[in-house]
Amino acid sequence: MDLRTFLMQSHELSQGSCVDRFASQWSADRVEPKTHVVRQEDPDTDEIILLDGLLAATICDPDGKEVCVGLYVGPSVVTPVIARTRAGQSLVSITATTDTKIARIDSDKLTQLMISSEPIRNWANGALRDALSQKADREWCLAALGGSDRLTWFRETYPGYEDIFNHALIASFLGITPVTLSRLRHS
Repeated sequence: MDLRTFLMQSHELSQGSCVDRFASQWSADRVEPKTHVVRQEDPDTDEIILLDGLLAATICDPDGKEVCVGLYVGPSVVTPVIARTRAGQSLVSITATTDTKIARIDSDKLTQLMISSEPIRNWANGALRDALSQKADREWCLAALGGSDRLTWFRETYPGYEDIFNHALIASFLGITPVTLSRLRHS
């Protein structure tokens, strides 16, 4: 999908004439599978829209164990910088799991556009609200549900993801082992 078409799907932007100007401020990149879009602990100031493909966000602990904290299917907005960085450094790694197409904009540039345009401000605030809501839903799932119910929640919340993402990533995202996921899927 192209960026303009994605932005026009938003109620906030579909009414205004600012879409072309807004879309022109983003840069588009192709990313090959297994390539990092963002690396944990590296500087990170870009807002990202996944236009096509699949991305996974992971956190790596000091011992090298990776935990999946986000799965993205294009077209979608990747969790905004404010929710994935601290002091300008990324808290997560975001990796392409397929050939992808992304659009980027520096968060300070987006902030300036938000100040000058109410439709852009409303769009960006909505994207942040949606991302934080998704994170809160996942935290609730991990805290309140057992393994079988987590898988049911995942299937309802992310329909079709089970068929397109690596099951080890899904198990990690759900806070269960790949063996447990396999057993739950076949029970």
